[in-house]
Amino acid sequence: MADLTTCDRDVSDTPPTHYIVKLRSFSLLAKNDVEKYTSADFEAGGYTWKLAIYPNGNKTKGVADYMSVYVVMARENFLHPGLEVHAVFRMFLLDQNRDNYLTLQGKARRFHKMKLEWGFDRLVHLKTFNDPSNGYLVNDTCILGVEIYVCKETYAGAKGESLLMIKDAVSHKSTWKIDSFSILYDSSNLEASNSFNAGEQKWKIQLYPKGKGSGTGISLYLALDDPTSLSPGNQIYVEFALRILDQIQGKHYLGKAKHWFSASNPVSGWPRFVSLSYFNQSNNGLLRYDRCTIEAEVTVHGMADAL
Repeated sequence: MADLTTCDRDVSDTPPTHYIVKLRSFSLLAKNDVEKYTSADFEAGGYTWKLAIYPNGNKTKGVADYMSVYVVMARENFLHPGLEVHAVFRMFLLDQNRDNYLTLQGKARRFHKMKLEWGFDRLVHLKTFNDPSNGYLVNDTCILGVEIYVCKETYAGAKGESLLMIKDAVSHKSTWKIDSFSILYDSSNLEASNSFNAGEQKWKIQLYPKGKGSGTGISLYLALDDPTSLSPGNQIYVEFALRILDQIQGKHYLGKAKHWFSASNPVSGWPRFVSLSYFNQSNNGLLRYDRCTIEAEVTVHGMADAL
């Protein structure tokens, strides 16, 4: 609904049945550079919605000199990834001088996970809106409303996924200090660090002091802390480095990799990260006074999710 020619305009004496937003001190929205105001959640037709109001026009769509208003379907409605909701909605703008409403209604629109928002880029021209004789803005107050009627629900048969690559991704570091390595070597096959955050996920370092399976070297991995928290369609593209720090010369033992992590593929690393003979030589600085320090550096570059 890019302009008023694509919708029906009318006047109604009946107030909206589903939701009303009263904006007081409206002029302060512009003065405080409020680009968009989003209402609280409300229910209509068995679903949760919001109103998004751009008091000076939706700049992302190149709109100026108009008020833009949209109906937004809450993402929480889409527990079923293929759900599509077809709805007709009517916007209301109260004429406070005549005690009736300017109404705008368009054709039914299809809401789904990739299109949560429909509305009017140009609800009313700001010159018309700001003129007190028109009654839309009185005592710096205006009243907007909406009615939403769900026509039908459908479920798309096709499955899909959405990939988001992250611009200027930030690296996160975590350090794991092990004070008594010989105890680990004697008592356990697998050790793990405390969990740490990177890219909105929790991770941990996994260490096999005697090696995983081979027994000829130390195995070292980066792992998702809780793979079950990911849905089957989730994948996380990660660039990471694992280091055993050199405590003498600072020449750290380093491994770098890139990996798509998922619930079914939650671990990546090296089954033979460093040989036990090299690790145990005190002059190499990796193990000193039975202590070693392992560092993880994790950068999340992309995330894929099911549609």
